Amino acid sequence: MAYMIQATELGKTVTTSAGDLTILKDINLRVVKGESLAITGASGSGKSTLLGLLAGLDVPSAGGVELAEIALNSLDEEGRAKVRADHVGFVFQSFQLLPGLTALENVMLPLELRGDRDAHDQASQYLQRVGLGERLSHYPPQLSGGEQQRVAIARAFACKPDILFADEPTGNLDSTTGHTINDLLFELNAEMGTTLVLITHEERLANRCARQVQLAAGELMISGSAAVE
Repeated sequence: MAYMIQATELGKTVTTSAGDLTILKDINLRVVKGESLAITGASGSGKSTLLGLLAGLDVPSAGGVELAEIALNSLDEEGRAKVRADHVGFVFQSFQLLPGLTALENVMLPLELRGDRDAHDQASQYLQRVGLGERLSHYPPQLSGGEQQRVAIARAFACKPDILFADEPTGNLDSTTGHTINDLLFELNAEMGTTLVLITHEERLANRCARQVQLAAGELMISGSAAVE
């Protein structure tokens, strides 16, 4: 079985003025290729910290992560960045668009950074796919929140990632717009067979994933039909 993500005895502790604070402890998690997984939990339970460790955006205090069968612990930041560029896409709650670039340029940027010669055509195609074909030359401040998140989704999928991490992707959107964005996210994910790891506190959104796990006080609880291996 091909595991796109393997976390083993993963832990994260930070030093504060009051002493050491354990954010995550003994996390063991495997995610198979093409699976959709929701990570749920109350605010402060460590969800975003776990996502950062799984994606190689942060380094653990204990244990390790293999991403696309590559041991992140053996890499420096440059090496982890290359793994992310080659295998990972992101959709964040805050969109993370560059305000000085148009919608088209925002989607083109990661494609150009990795040397894709047809970045313009690919970016245009995915913006058309998310319903923004008439907004290519608009800048983020000229777009609604839902439109900005559509740009972010187009940017993520245009890179054809093996793994997509989505951190509260509809947290800044109204309910109606959020439902539309969720439909689009799962539709594109199904088409491309991407491994999806979704951070959310929304039960309805979590239930759309094939499997759910819950964080409580930095520890992983199993829910859904499939076990954490």
